[in-house]
Order: sequence, then C-alpha cells, then structure tokens
Amino acid sequence: MFMLAYDPTTNPLNNNEWSFPLLEIIHISGFTLSIGTIAIVDFRLLGLAMKYVKPAQLLKEMAPWTLVGLVIMLISGPLIFSSDPLMYLYNESFRFKMGALLLAIIYNYTIHRMVASRDSSPGVAKVVGAISLLLWISVVAGGLFIAFY
Repeated sequence: MFMLAYDPTTNPLNNNEWSFPLLEIIHISGFTLSIGTIAIVDFRLLGLAMKYVKPAQLLKEMAPWTLVGLVIMLISGPLIFSSDPLMYLYNESFRFKMGALLLAIIYNYTIHRMVASRDSSPGVAKVVGAISLLLWISVVAGGLFIAFY
C-alpha cells in the first residue's frame, strides 16, 4: 500500500507531459522572486547598490515580495517532491538543498533581518550580506544538481 501511494506512475503529475514542467516553472519563478528580492537587500548591505536607500527601507519594501516568492516555493516544492519521493529522498543534492534552504530561511528571518533593519556598522552589514548570498547560492546549486545526482 505504501509503495502504491508513492509510485511515480500513479501520481497525476506524471500522467501529463506538461504538468511537471509547468510546476517547475512556477517553483523557479517563486524562487527567483524570493532570492531576487533578498539579493537586492544583500547588494545594499554589501554597499554595491542603492547606497542612497537605507537598508531598513529597502528591507521593508522587499519583504512582502520575498514572502510571496517563498510561499510559492513552499507550495510548489512539495508537489514536485510528490512526483517521485524516493528519488528525492535518496538524492544527495536534494538533501543538501533542503539543508541549505532551512539555514537560508532561518538566517534571512533572524540575523539578516536584524542587521538590515538597524543601522549596523558597514563591516557587519557586509559580512551578513555576503553570508546571505552564499546561503542562497548554495540552495540554487543544490537544486540545479538534483538532476545530475
């Protein structure tokens, strides 16, 4: 019974040639929205963009869009996972991505938000922005390599 429930051939996503690619497009669009808005704040923290805008103001403007992207990701991701759960569970890149995603989300909503919403020293802001970018790049890399491992 368990194997039947997780049999990729019985999943509706696998019975239509367009459903999985469309779901991936939605997932990647959500991720792009989320990481793009976070990267804008990170580039500001690094002093590479929008130097005339305070990080707190930029964070306030980007936060709703970041959340929308995150919600899209967190809804579409489990649906993609359901297409072949055993493949994903045994895939090292998937497990790496999930670990990096968890760290990136926690970091984004704690340290990153705290530093961006206050007048932190430029040195601290740069370190926090760089760590954030590295975490999100790790999530992207993990996702890209799922197909290869």
